[in-house]
Amino acid sequence: MEKEIYFLILLLGILILINYPFLDSQLEEYLNEEREIGIVKRIIDGDTIIMENITIRLLGINTPEKGEKYFTEAKEFLEEQILNKTISLKFGKSREDRYGRTLAYVFLGEKNVNLEIIQKGFANPYFPSGKDKDSLLFYDSWENCDLNLCEKSRDQCANCIKINKFDYLSEKIVLENTCYFDCDLTNWEIKDEGRKKFIFPNFVLKEKQKVSIVVNTEGDFIWEEENYVWTKSGDTLFLRDSENFLVLFQNY
Repeated sequence: MEKEIYFLILLLGILILINYPFLDSQLEEYLNEEREIGIVKRIIDGDTIIMENITIRLLGINTPEKGEKYFTEAKEFLEEQILNKTISLKFGKSREDRYGRTLAYVFLGEKNVNLEIIQKGFANPYFPSGKDKDSLLFYDSWENCDLNLCEKSRDQCANCIKINKFDYLSEKIVLENTCYFDCDLTNWEIKDEGRKKFIFPNFVLKEKQKVSIVVNTEGDFIWEEENYVWTKSGDTLFLRDSENFLVLFQNY
């Protein structure tokens, strides 16, 4: 019995030595991870808060704007989670957005609040400055979500409309009706991860036909934007039906 104990101790020591560089790097990363702590004073909307006197834009997510479906639910969920509570901030690749707001992952204890908002279906992933080491969790959570913003369309054409082409470099989308009946796409919506959206006017896509949507150039439909729609560092196309249910999405 005594020999077995010595053997186990020796084996444990060898395992520690073998994995020391990995454990050391993980510990160093944890210790060097910059965090700020403060109390949440106000919730502006589902992805923006005031901590002390700092405006925080929650990193990796985009929630509906005022007047859009689930705006109120996203804001109320965030209020329930963190209002008047002490949180910590973890920073990504960029510390500020173009409006001067602090970009951060918000933690309540060890819980990533940003990620939980995705899991509840109140936000889609959003990484305009490029993906980071945490972004994969956000996209995985979105793919496994099936409620609120993630809820799938029950329209009979939801299984018919497919992406035939999505060329984000030339800003061109081609949708195809793969079914043997016509699909009314009136008020269907194409959206990126941010705020840019295209809403179909009164339009029926005939059976086995295609339609192109392009940005500021020739096509069946022109998506008029000042510069561009699709972020070169990575983005997602979301297609929703006229009731705002999710038909499909594709990211790159």
